[in-house]
Amino acid sequence: MSAEPEFDVVVIGTGPGGRGVAPALAAAGKRVAVVEDELVGGECPFWACIPSKTLLRPGQLRAQAGHVAGVSVPELDWAAIRDYRDYMNSGLDDGAKADWMSGIDGVTLVRGRATVPERGLVVVGDRELRCTDVVIASGTHPAIPDLPGLEREHVWTNREVTSLEEIPSSAVVLGGGAVGLEVAQYLQSFGSQVTLLQRSGRLLTREEPEVGEHAARVLREHGVDVRLDTSIASVRHHDGRTQVTTDAGDVLDVERLVVAAGRSPRIDGLTPDGVTVEHGLIRVDEQCRAADGIWAVGDITGEAPFTHVAGYQGRVVVDALTGGDAVADYRAIPRVVFLEPEIAAVGLTADAARERGIAVRTTTLALSGTDRTETYGRGLEGGVGLVLDAGEDVLVGAWAVGPEAGEWIHTPALAIKASIPLAVLKDFVPQFPTFSELWGAAFRQL
Repeated sequence: MSAEPEFDVVVIGTGPGGRGVAPALAAAGKRVAVVEDELVGGECPFWACIPSKTLLRPGQLRAQAGHVAGVSVPELDWAAIRDYRDYMNSGLDDGAKADWMSGIDGVTLVRGRATVPERGLVVVGDRELRCTDVVIASGTHPAIPDLPGLEREHVWTNREVTSLEEIPSSAVVLGGGAVGLEVAQYLQSFGSQVTLLQRSGRLLTREEPEVGEHAARVLREHGVDVRLDTSIASVRHHDGRTQVTTDAGDVLDVERLVVAAGRSPRIDGLTPDGVTVEHGLIRVDEQCRAADGIWAVGDITGEAPFTHVAGYQGRVVVDALTGGDAVADYRAIPRVVFLEPEIAAVGLTADAARERGIAVRTTTLALSGTDRTETYGRGLEGGVGLVLDAGEDVLVGAWAVGPEAGEWIHTPALAIKASIPLAVLKDFVPQFPTFSELWGAAFRQL
């Protein structure tokens, strides 16, 4: 480098990865600059995890009340819900988060779009930030499909649909992943007539087939028109509405088209010589190193596109930059779809395990396998499933569908992480009556 480094580390992005890395490195005595070209805090608190779960909760509570004897089903007050959403997303104002970040001793907040022309140099506008290491935590943006007639300004993505002011009377949601499913359920809860289109023959294609079947049943019971094996052939925007024509020739005339069909990494200008990009993602090693002096965390690595994984990778990078030898282990990352009821999974599916040459044993158990189900409510459906490495007698995968499944998926997650022997899992004694009893019974079935 032609000049003495001004910073030890420059962090690009203040999402869950960057906002964890910067304070920790500063606390370790590093000189840190953090670059952000949008809102400090990233996608999650403003347009993703926080507002979407806030919007899901009222409909969840209403649906839960319908299963409980002697309880009146509550009405939903959209104005009050919207106001609380605005409280939760800070009214899309990052002032408090920016003040917090820039107030950390050792951290300098720089506003603007970053480029990395070479290792050790980050350029933001007309400012050059010389450094020893760069941590790229730039996140992703919605992927907009190239459809005949589609105009971006007339289409909603996660950003518009989580910050909406009024509920559309009708909507087509494109995408059968977690975002599409959650959006479809909360829009339907608020009175919108929703049609969900999924190109594949099932929802949640990366999960066990039973999980996708549960998701489709849940949404249909909620009133969503779920159409599988269906793609959009063309789009026409007219008079404030959108006309969607499917590949089957059906014409859906709706107020809004919501695209929830994937994300694209924001890495333009951030990959200097030495950084390998594959399929639009930055390739990293087990310490999240992309090249000498270049690190990457979050969705841009393609390891697991979750907020909690970005934070985890950030901790691995901090450890590496402070002399540690921690490596990332993605075997036991929980995945939750916050529908009502919740859908959760961890580890490998049976097919994925077989593709890795693992001899598997599997088992499933209906939600009715515990007395907790009927004490919780009437007519509840769901269940759990396990995938065992039969050679090693350790758990490698699990799924759950049921009330608050995102909370109790952590029992098998810990079992996978710690490679707890099946003999120990069979001796597991959960509290009665709880949904965790399902795990004990399923372990014994194996």
